[in-house]
Amino acid sequence: MTRRIALLGATGSIGTQAVEVVARYPQLGQIVSLAATGSRPQLLAQQAESTGASTVAISDSANADAVRTQLRARGLNPRLLVGPDAVETVAGELSGGGDGSGDVVLNAVTGSVGLRPTLAALASGARLALANKESLVAGGELVTAAAGPGQLLPVDSEHTAIAQCLAGVRPEAIDALVVTASGGPFRGRSRAELGEVTPAQALNHPTWNMGRVITTNSATMVNKALEVIEAAWLFNLPLERVEVVVHPQSIVHSMVRLVDGATIAELSPPDMRHAIGWALAYPEKLPGLSRPSDFTQAQSWDFLPLDEDAFPAIRIARAAHARGGVAMACYNAANEEAVDAFHEGRLSFTGIVDLLADVLADPALPQPATLTVDAIAAAEAWARSRARELIGAAQ
Repeated sequence: MTRRIALLGATGSIGTQAVEVVARYPQLGQIVSLAATGSRPQLLAQQAESTGASTVAISDSANADAVRTQLRARGLNPRLLVGPDAVETVAGELSGGGDGSGDVVLNAVTGSVGLRPTLAALASGARLALANKESLVAGGELVTAAAGPGQLLPVDSEHTAIAQCLAGVRPEAIDALVVTASGGPFRGRSRAELGEVTPAQALNHPTWNMGRVITTNSATMVNKALEVIEAAWLFNLPLERVEVVVHPQSIVHSMVRLVDGATIAELSPPDMRHAIGWALAYPEKLPGLSRPSDFTQAQSWDFLPLDEDAFPAIRIARAAHARGGVAMACYNAANEEAVDAFHEGRLSFTGIVDLLADVLADPALPQPATLTVDAIAAAEAWARSRARELIGAAQ
């Protein structure tokens, strides 16, 4: 039986590369469902045509007619789901044994809206290839409780690297995880030098080609902060045992330090298709998936400490995680508002992370007695509202 694949966030950077990987390796299965906001109707219709997907889901109703038009222009008539629950519906329709066997849901949705689809996919028993780090950041306790053994696999260069380093390593042998960071486009700058950064400069990442939110988050180091929290949940380690080192070449994607002092590293030229293919094919390997390192050529790699004075995002996230509850959900939601404000010219670059600290310091930050999806959603709504108030007051 051919494995079925549901691709959420199909028209984003991870989604488009996933379509390429599945087309190149048909043994992975067939993409039967595509989900997106619908903001790129022509691309979504092209993907439906190339994959033969029988279901297309659009979360933004305003884009439904444009997608219908593009589908009809290609003679396609897939089942079309529209509305805020469409992606969650698609995520929960496949099946598996609850242990990562059977069908696969690749969640590449951007933002905390990916949490409900993540939980729906886990409830279905299908394997979840998770590129939506916000699911674990905002709802790590819920996600890890819902996941069966082997059911949740990361789609991220850092966490894929850690998972491969940990193959055959007993938990008691682990001293710490070392997550690498490129340092983004502003590595080496002081906080004072970051004050006049423009949106165009923030989007000029030296290594990776990503969407607006993730690229901006990489420039502020918020993306690395989210990855640190994600690593703690994925690999069941206390946050103080997840470290960060700046590695500008982005060749060593992360490392595991063992209790005997040895360190295991995973390395390859930067290419997200490696992480995508690893999660979709696990535990098999896809031959020729990405370009290997060429050690016949002279090269050198740098490893530098993180300047937390210039880039305090990770320190703020660690404090929020230690606080527990919905604090990290508020961190993430406030950041999404801050990134939008920055690109609209309403907030400075350094103001992004400053805003996160201000929102988290607010005594009105919610403290629900029980962590639920609804409690997380309510906390995020509060954080977005408070962030907008602070942004408005600063203008």
